[in-house]
Amino acid sequence: MENTTAVAWALRPATPGDVEALAELRAVVMRPDLERLGRYDARRVRQRLRDAWTPHHTSVVLVDGVLAGCAALRPAEGPDGPCWWLEHFMLSPAHQGRGLGSEVLRALLARADRHVGAGGGPVRLNVLRGSRARTLYERHGFVEQQREPWDPVDVFMVRDVQEVRDVRDAGGRA
Repeated sequence: MENTTAVAWALRPATPGDVEALAELRAVVMRPDLERLGRYDARRVRQRLRDAWTPHHTSVVLVDGVLAGCAALRPAEGPDGPCWWLEHFMLSPAHQGRGLGSEVLRALLARADRHVGAGGGPVRLNVLRGSRARTLYERHGFVEQQREPWDPVDVFMVRDVQEVRDVRDAGGRA
């Protein structure tokens, strides 16, 4: 895996034992956005990760061998057929804003692209309204798909596989 950041990083498969450390990290990472939205609940932010925890679809991000984040990429059925859901993508605040998120996201999207035609498809995610993470996703080809008027918190985004191929064909980075 190519690293262009100043840190050595790797992805490893998650284990069931990772859930509590990642629930704690989620509380730290999401707190500013959830407080801004008036939705921070210390118990609930941790429990939502525990309730949705699927270690077999989750990768742990290691920086210099130390847990620094995670991301889940799971197959799902979308409105137009098979797709991937990118969930629980988070990095410790100490590792944000330095290019690591882009590198990890590129690796995850490459993984999804390898499965296109074999049951894979677009990559979908949801991001909190006003989150800085949205600009990261937009740089990697995600576009807003929908905002539900009844949901003041989430923005749903999708990255179409064909659009990303077009960017690559034009010499862009995916």
